[in-house]
Amino acid sequence: MADVPATVYLVGSGPGDPELLTVKANRLLSDADVVLHDKLPGPEILEAIPEHKREDVGKRADGEWTPQEYTNRRLVELAEQGKTVVRLKGGDPFVFGRGGEEMEHLAANEIPFEVVPGITSATGAPGVAGVPLTHRDHVSSVSFVTGHEDPSKDESAVDWEALADTGGTLVVLMGVGKLPLYTQALRDAGMAPETPVALVERATWPEMTVATGTLDSIVEVRDEVGIEPPAITVIGDVAATRAEVVDFLLNRSDDQQTRATNR
Repeated sequence: MADVPATVYLVGSGPGDPELLTVKANRLLSDADVVLHDKLPGPEILEAIPEHKREDVGKRADGEWTPQEYTNRRLVELAEQGKTVVRLKGGDPFVFGRGGEEMEHLAANEIPFEVVPGITSATGAPGVAGVPLTHRDHVSSVSFVTGHEDPSKDESAVDWEALADTGGTLVVLMGVGKLPLYTQALRDAGMAPETPVALVERATWPEMTVATGTLDSIVEVRDEVGIEPPAITVIGDVAATRAEVVDFLLNRSDDQQTRATNR
């Protein structure tokens, strides 16, 4: 154990494009002794980190996963050994990224840490897909919600009825699997079935895919296009903006263009 613990950096990698890493994040990845990463940083970002530095502590829905308790313990253990640690997360560490839990655990164990924000997919993904979250002609508010809550909760903390009444844009992260449940809940709460919806899978990655439809059709669109996690859902009038700009939008590959759909 080192006399003084090293610093742990809670770093956001952004949505996946390595050019969207902050200058500071890029420097810290180069200087770190160990990088504990999840599954969401883009493949080019992870491949640029020497293999001997990388430790995969990621989680996937219905797949392999690393218990959060292990990650917490590992951060403390490495810092106490005097190793500079980067905890690399997709998007921003504090937007549905458990960065808050890790920060609290580090503080409780008297480990110095620094937070390095990243571009969250909640805002980055709609933007590169040609979907503005706010627009003077359509909407002046936006709400962010997770579609994948802690399964140990007795009941959901998400009030879909209240969200349906806001009249603003609704962004759902980690909500591909539960799409049928919350689109139905929003319709039951009075949201119009023809409300535009956009799904953005792997935003800024080479295989990024965008699919659009309505609250009534989007589940069928998801299945037809084959949208899979990680993806975000944008619900509201702004989702229809993509159709007006997509022909001039350069944040997409030819593959995206052929796979995108609109219903």
